[in-house]
Amino acid sequence: MSAAMHQLLWGVDLGGTKIEGAIIDAHQPDRAIARVRLATESDRGYDHIVGRVRTVVEQLEATSGLSRPQTVGIGTPGAVEPSSATLKNSNTVCLNGRPLGRDLAGALGVDARLTNDANCFALAEAMLGAGRGRDVVLGLILGTGVGSGIVMGGRVVHGLHGIAGEWGHNPMRGESAPCYCGRTGCVETVISGPALERFYRSCSRDSADLPGIVQRAEHGESAAVTTIERLTSKFGEAIAAVINILDPDAIVIGGGVGNIEALYQPATRAAIQRHLFNPECRTELLRPRLGDSAGVFGAALLTR
Repeated sequence: MSAAMHQLLWGVDLGGTKIEGAIIDAHQPDRAIARVRLATESDRGYDHIVGRVRTVVEQLEATSGLSRPQTVGIGTPGAVEPSSATLKNSNTVCLNGRPLGRDLAGALGVDARLTNDANCFALAEAMLGAGRGRDVVLGLILGTGVGSGIVMGGRVVHGLHGIAGEWGHNPMRGESAPCYCGRTGCVETVISGPALERFYRSCSRDSADLPGIVQRAEHGESAAVTTIERLTSKFGEAIAAVINILDPDAIVIGGGVGNIEALYQPATRAAIQRHLFNPECRTELLRPRLGDSAGVFGAALLTR
């Protein structure tokens, strides 16, 4: 069957350091027909980023020999404020307060369907990856920051304020570290990669990146073991609050912290159970399957 007889979905993953575009076939969505990557060059400002997205779409056309569709899905850092259609909460700060969807639609000459990059990750893993076949899937990003996307029945949940899934900025008991959001004691200040590295440094008076800390913990170093124990304990407390409210079938854990084996071990499930309003926790904790394809595949799936 020719590509023209299939529904082709176009997606763009707009990241802080790179922009990736892909075309996927709705009937075989787990592989890309065409794929393009460019550096974001975010230090050159908002208008330059909009132009880079346009270049990615133009290169997809040139690579595939296809014309762009009526709608392109775009995953972005930050969230769209529904009342004003402007971006907020983005760590690419020049995007905040700007009507990114409108400006991208103008630059591309097509409808631009935007959502948070964590939502794209969750959608791709729910539909194509580790969470396939489950009704309610929570896709976590545990890395430099902490966030998540919620997928119910194959659709992303955005919420009234566009912040559904922002569990990284819930407060944690007994924690007081300042967060970039202006609050203190957020989940992100406790179990993000940088937060764990800071905690290790405070315990050991030595520095190591997260993979190094994990390796040291495997060799029994006290400060490293304490750091991993803090991760599993605090993760269990933080995610149990989300499970109590959302009660998902599966949680897919992405990001660099999500690679840590301890998160999938009985100690983490026991930590969740201590805070769960149920005699047992049956929610699956899953590793992602799509790797770095999740963001751009999820963006393309927005256009279904």
